[in-house]
Amino acid sequence: MDGILDFVWAFLVGGLFCVIAQILLDKTSLTPARILVGYVVAGVFLGAVGLYAPLVEFAGAGATTPLTGFGYLIAKGIRSAVDEEGLIGILKGGLCAAAAGTAAALCFGYLAALIFRSKPK
Repeated sequence: MDGILDFVWAFLVGGLFCVIAQILLDKTSLTPARILVGYVVAGVFLGAVGLYAPLVEFAGAGATTPLTGFGYLIAKGIRSAVDEEGLIGILKGGLCAAAAGTAAALCFGYLAALIFRSKPK
């Protein structure tokens, strides 16, 4: 039963991120690109001050899958690289931490573009 509850919390937290983004789209003049960048920056900031890690522990994929999770991953990678290698970790920590996910997104996006045809609006 505990495993099912993990899925429920992940769904609710991830859904809450989506609801917030939709409200921002509907009620403000923010563009989707600005909202996406805001989510990444919020993830970096919340990860840097230590508030995002408890959310990741609680919600799992519901907190790591949205763009705030990407920002958190970058901040976490930079922090661990700075601890291990000093100031050079600022430059390479985020890239190393997010490289696998970014490469997978690029490869799968390219494969989808090869398989499916887009339709003009």
